[in-house]
Amino acid sequence: MSLSIGPRPEDDENEVLSTINTTPLVDVMLVLLIIFLITIPVVTHTVPVKLPQERNVPTQTRPDNILLSITENGDVFWNQTPMTSHRDLVERLKKESVKDPQPEVHVRGDQKTRYESIGKVVVACQQAGITKVGFITEPPARNSP
Repeated sequence: MSLSIGPRPEDDENEVLSTINTTPLVDVMLVLLIIFLITIPVVTHTVPVKLPQERNVPTQTRPDNILLSITENGDVFWNQTPMTSHRDLVERLKKESVKDPQPEVHVRGDQKTRYESIGKVVVACQQAGITKVGFITEPPARNSP
C-alpha cells in the first residue's frame, strides 16, 4: 500500500478550472420560465368593463354658447372681442354662469398656443363656476380612396 502526498504531474485533478459551469444556471432559468408561464395566466385577472364606443357628435352652436379663442401669443377673445385681463375674463364669465341653463364655454386654441395660456382660460372658467367647458379641434383628415 502506498500513499502519495504531493501532486503528480500526470494527475489533472488539482488544476484550477477557469471556466464557469453554466448548466445549473440554465436549469434554474428553465424551471423559473416554466413556473412563470404556468402562474401568470392564473394570477392575471381581468375585470369585465364595457368600453365606450367612439362617436363624433358635431357641436351645436347656439347663441348662448360662449366662444373663447386663444391666439398663438396668448391673447384671449370672447367671440370677436379681445379680453384685456384675466380678471375681466373671470368677471364676465361669472355674469354668464348665473344664467339658467348655464351656457357652454367652447375654447378654440391656436395650434401653436402654449398650454399655459389655455390652462389660464380653463382656470378662469373654474373660478367663475362654469361647469361645461369644451375644446374645439379640427377633425382628422379623411383618407379618400
